[in-house]
Amino acid sequence: MSFPVTRLRRLRKNPILRNMISETSISVNDLIMPLFVCPGTNVNNPISSMPGNSQLSIDLLVEECGKLLAVGVKSVLLFGIPESKDETGEVACGHNSIVQKAIRAIKERFGDEILIVADVCNCEYTTHGHCGTIVDGDVDNDLTLVTLAKQSLSLAQAGADIIAPSDMMDGRVKKIREILDENGFSHTPIMAYSAKYASGFYGPFREAAESAPKFGDRRSYQMNPANSDEAMREIALDIDEGADIVMVKPAMSYLDIIRRTKDTFNIPIAAYSVSGEFSMVKAAAANGWIDEERIMMEIITSIKRAGADIIITYFAKEIAEVLNRK
Repeated sequence: MSFPVTRLRRLRKNPILRNMISETSISVNDLIMPLFVCPGTNVNNPISSMPGNSQLSIDLLVEECGKLLAVGVKSVLLFGIPESKDETGEVACGHNSIVQKAIRAIKERFGDEILIVADVCNCEYTTHGHCGTIVDGDVDNDLTLVTLAKQSLSLAQAGADIIAPSDMMDGRVKKIREILDENGFSHTPIMAYSAKYASGFYGPFREAAESAPKFGDRRSYQMNPANSDEAMREIALDIDEGADIVMVKPAMSYLDIIRRTKDTFNIPIAAYSVSGEFSMVKAAAANGWIDEERIMMEIITSIKRAGADIIITYFAKEIAEVLNRK
């Protein structure tokens, strides 16, 4: 039937009814909060381009995990800032590397109350800022796999609940799955950054993680923003190699990729609402141009509506506080 018999506004008049028939809902269980851990004690280095976020020493990182748990956020994604860097990222592979120490400290304090996702990449740990070993001016894919696998095993041994390779090297999921399985970690899931685009939205993160490349860019390994079919190929390959969760990154400008992934693959999907997305909202709100809370919730709802099961966002704590008020 059509108007005037059909009036869709009837279902919008009452707020209880609007909530009752809402097609998309957000839960604190959907959220992962990224955190940056650095050396030292009682260190809180604010990240100027990401208001409210800081590089935290392990003691303060553990405190921050407690604050997240208090509002219902039970999952974190860890990035490390090491004391020193090297040419290959080997510095991230040791028992006493920065993220490994942070994992043990969080687990000692909270046990299984908090789920730790460990990012696996080399850009924070290499002197040149690229995601792998450089040979003749370019990242050597297969040499990089060796370091990524070693880093992954070390993080699992430290107690990471999920291993999340973000480097976009070909074959890294297979290599990581093999080394985990061979060493008794067949139960540890892999959350692959499967469709990670060479995006301009990563700028603030590179300040936070001190990971900007010293030369060139990452377009030879991260995806072309113009491509959708290629994302489906990347995701299919990661699933075949053993990924348990696949990720689309960034989120807001790639909602079509999230939706296409949801429609194509029967697998949990994570979406990373990245630093640039966060910082744009914060900057506009600081200038009084937008209602920050409303925009924050609208963005997160759009990501969930597109098909994401898991949302990695720097707004995680603030979203949880809004949900707790409702």
